[in-house]
Amino acid sequence: MHPTKPHPHPGPPLEGEGAKQGPLGGEREKYGTEVLRLRDISFADAAALLARYGLQLERVADDAPIPGSYWGECEAGLIGTSVHARGDTPVHSLLHEACHLIVLPPVRRAAVHTDATDSVEEEDAVCLLQALLGDLLPGVGRARVLADMDAWGYTFRLGSAAAYFERDAEAAWAWLAERGLVDAARKPVLPDAPVGAQLPGKKHVTAT
Repeated sequence: MHPTKPHPHPGPPLEGEGAKQGPLGGEREKYGTEVLRLRDISFADAAALLARYGLQLERVADDAPIPGSYWGECEAGLIGTSVHARGDTPVHSLLHEACHLIVLPPVRRAAVHTDATDSVEEEDAVCLLQALLGDLLPGVGRARVLADMDAWGYTFRLGSAAAYFERDAEAAWAWLAERGLVDAARKPVLPDAPVGAQLPGKKHVTAT
């Protein structure tokens, strides 16, 4: 879901009676209109989180185009199992594109280039999952991800990303649960970490 231009697969949160731009209030008022960008957080933490799902985070030079970016400019790109991002890439964009790979069966990821969207249902579920993963990144959190989605131009039937997350996404929650991506408490289910892998924000400790 790419809110700055018409998306080829608009989901229910963007359709129907009452669809409108979320109001500048609540979390958006708290954080302002400038979104959190990759340069504002630890690259290592973001890379470690993606690695838990078998993905690689590739750093792109500040003056270079982002490979595999659907919209170009500063938005994250996808090629195979790699997410490409610059320092000015919004964190919510990085997480959104990564989640498109996460929800795919691993055997299908290698064929992805630029656009991983499979269905309306996938788009809706990815909007939830990217907020959940925000909770796993130090200095981010779901509230900031949801506020930044509003600031970036996402539109939702109930007026904000947070309202969608909390009150208008039952089908998307079920979609994630059916695929084992969230548990009964609506927390993300992380794959087992590879040997030697680090969690975001954690220093590796070698046993003695």
